[in-house]
Amino acid sequence: MKKGKTSKIQGFKTAKVLFGTVDSVNLKSIYLNIQTWVEPKKDVENWSRVVLNFSRSIKHSIYDKIKNSFFDDKFIVDLDLRSSGLSLNKKSFMNLEINFFLKDNVELTFKDTEIKDFLKNLTTKIFQENLKNNQYFKFYLSKTNKPINKTVKTENI
Repeated sequence: MKKGKTSKIQGFKTAKVLFGTVDSVNLKSIYLNIQTWVEPKKDVENWSRVVLNFSRSIKHSIYDKIKNSFFDDKFIVDLDLRSSGLSLNKKSFMNLEINFFLKDNVELTFKDTEIKDFLKNLTTKIFQENLKNNQYFKFYLSKTNKPINKTVKTENI
C-alpha cells in the first residue's frame, strides 16, 4: 500500500518547489524540495567554501522561521550543488531538500493547509534571504532559456 504523498507549491518563477512525506498515514516528517539551475555571476577561487556558506545561510533562515512552529527545531538540510562543476557561463543543477520532523504533541494530517502555508512562507523567506540577491549565483527554472509558450487566439476565415 502506498503511503507517500507529494504536492507542488506554486508561485516561484526560478525554481520547482514541492513538499511531501513518505508516510501520510502516520505523519511524523515532511520534506521540502527546491530544484533550480544556478549560473555563477563571477569567477571564484574556492567554490566549495561558497557552497558551504550558502548552505549555512539557508540553515539560519530555516531555524529563525521554525522556532515557534509545529515542527521540531531539529531538521536536515541537504544542498546538492556540485562545487567541482561550477564555472562562468555554465548552468549547474541545484537540489535543496529539507526534512522536518513534527513535534510529538502535534496532530496534523498531510492535507492540512497549515503545513502548506508554513512551507510556502518558509520557501519565500529562503528565496528572499538567500536566492534573490545572491552575490555569487543567478537562478533559473530550466537549463535552457526557452521562452514560455503563450497560446495565441486565432480565427477561422
